[in-house]
Amino acid sequence: MHIQDNISLKPFNTFGIDVKAKQFVSAQSVDDLKSIFSSEEFPQKFILGGGSNMLLTKDINALVIHLNLKGKTIISKTETKVIIESQAGENWHRFVLWTLDNNFGGLENLSLIPGNVGTSPIQNIGAYGVELKDTFHSCKALNLDTLEIETFNTTECQFDYRNSIFKQHAKGKYIIISVQFKLSTKNHNLHTNYGAITSELEEMGIVKPTIQDVSKAVISIRNRKLPNPKQIGNSGSFFKNPVISREAFSKLQQQFPNAPSYIVSETEIKVPAGWLIEHAGFKGKTFGNYGVHKNQALVLVNYGGAKGNDILELSRLIQQTVARIFNIQIETEVNIV
Repeated sequence: MHIQDNISLKPFNTFGIDVKAKQFVSAQSVDDLKSIFSSEEFPQKFILGGGSNMLLTKDINALVIHLNLKGKTIISKTETKVIIESQAGENWHRFVLWTLDNNFGGLENLSLIPGNVGTSPIQNIGAYGVELKDTFHSCKALNLDTLEIETFNTTECQFDYRNSIFKQHAKGKYIIISVQFKLSTKNHNLHTNYGAITSELEEMGIVKPTIQDVSKAVISIRNRKLPNPKQIGNSGSFFKNPVISREAFSKLQQQFPNAPSYIVSETEIKVPAGWLIEHAGFKGKTFGNYGVHKNQALVLVNYGGAKGNDILELSRLIQQTVARIFNIQIETEVNIV
């Protein structure tokens, strides 16, 4: 391992925020991690994965540990199912494409989500009617107190909407080192009714879609709606879609009859945060070198040179305005550091 001093983290976060790490090291194995965490030389440590779900607002006065564990393995396979394992440092989208190349179904709706595999269970990432928990089998995590590897199944991860045990009482206590998924090998169960997937497939002239076709449709939609972090700094969806009571939604409909919604349960309704932000007047609005993306109001962007605190203050202004107009609180999806 090579520990570097005073390293810019701009290349390591999708917002492209230029803050410094006091020290920086790339961990490429579990042994590297155990060595780092058993050492008393660096009392303050900060874990960095794909850098896609965070907003950095200050220099990191700690040893920044970049998780760079690589590898993909087929654990077991039957006629209809396969269990595969990916190490935490694998890029999520490239991992999804690998599953599709092998005709393994289940992750196609999650194509082109930024970040690495290791952070996917923390957030219970989701898109177009599918969440990570739907195909999750288990994950291995390093206990930072004991330096032992523990395995978490679906129940133990306590998955919820953009949430898991790793964002709650296990936060900061573990490092996910690998994730296993249970995918289909044939008779794939396609999810094409959410969002614009069906119409996109129709435009592509596809009547009987494959999992590869669904992935291509999702990629096409996301490319139109969302900016490429390599071109415009962003972290994807900055806010969660709020879930409110049916009573609260009825009140919302009285004032805004065209408000879109998705049924969560008998008592709860999900309202798209993007719609709320757009109708609060923020879609496409710029504030110098940062702002809200012109095609997707959920996405806050750094056009180049913005500070993390600039974007943080914009997010708070959006939250306050949405609360004032709609009486709905929207929460951030990204981690603020």
